[in-house]
Amino acid sequence: MTQDHIRWGVLGASGFARKTMAPAINEARRTRLAAIATRDPARAAPFAELAPGLVVHDSYEALLADPGIDAVYIPLPNALHVEWSIRAAEAGKAVLCEKPIALHARDFDQLIAARDATGRLIAEAWMPGHHPQWHAARDMVAGGTLGNLHTVTGVFTYGLGDPTNIRLSAQLAGGALRDIGVYPIGAFRFATGLEPEIAWVDAVVEDGVDTSTWVQARAGDVRFGFHVSMRTKQRQEMVFEGDRATLTVAAPFNAGKYGQADLILSRDGGATETLSFAEPRQYVLQVEAVAAHLLDGVEFPYPLEAARGTQVAIDAVFDRLGMWHGPQQ
Repeated sequence: MTQDHIRWGVLGASGFARKTMAPAINEARRTRLAAIATRDPARAAPFAELAPGLVVHDSYEALLADPGIDAVYIPLPNALHVEWSIRAAEAGKAVLCEKPIALHARDFDQLIAARDATGRLIAEAWMPGHHPQWHAARDMVAGGTLGNLHTVTGVFTYGLGDPTNIRLSAQLAGGALRDIGVYPIGAFRFATGLEPEIAWVDAVVEDGVDTSTWVQARAGDVRFGFHVSMRTKQRQEMVFEGDRATLTVAAPFNAGKYGQADLILSRDGGATETLSFAEPRQYVLQVEAVAAHLLDGVEFPYPLEAARGTQVAIDAVFDRLGMWHGPQQ
């Protein structure tokens, strides 16, 4: 690619795209927000205020046909991610799609095949993998700072009061595990390099959607447990316990918005060290990683193959629950 910046389009005017990803695209170096696809001009207005000159398309197809767009961000409901990621790649666009990019591990095989056939990036928007705190955490675990890793625990919860929210729709593949389970599972895999085998699960299911899920797993001698919920107060934390020290990631997933990105290392004897990251910019770093891949040929740091392993674990949880992995038929 000979140009000096990436022109982004957004498929749909979701609240998260408006509040988080569109500003990140505008802030990121060597990128700009150029187009959005929505049938509702009122929903496009906040994006146009952010990016003067924004082109508004009245269909997803029209945006994908726009030769002035290099990459698309897809924040559509979960059940539409695979279809539109593949259609975007086949239209010649690079793709950054919200998590979960797929509803089943086998869907990743379709995505990988489409990526390889088109030569276009298709990537899941798992932003913790771009945050420097997680690279530091991984280095501590791999470097033996904690000693022999023994137990990893995680939690990600929030209260969802709107009964019309798509996260509560079985038809649109909602649920706590799909929405936020990707974070503790992905963080465990990213930091340890291990693949969890699911041993026990429990869940509260409402109208075909898991609103709270508890999981116990193991990877060799390491035990891993986590809890995700859309029905309790907001909380998130990841804790890595070794025989020499314990590492707590205080704001592991929404660093900055949830709280200060601190790594708290507690050693035997009570000594505690805190490593702080004052300006996380994880969404901006994610967008810049796409730009580096397209403009400089730098390998994207979180490829589909890495994301697939998290989906394998999610599939295993659904199997344990006896739940279908996709939208209700």
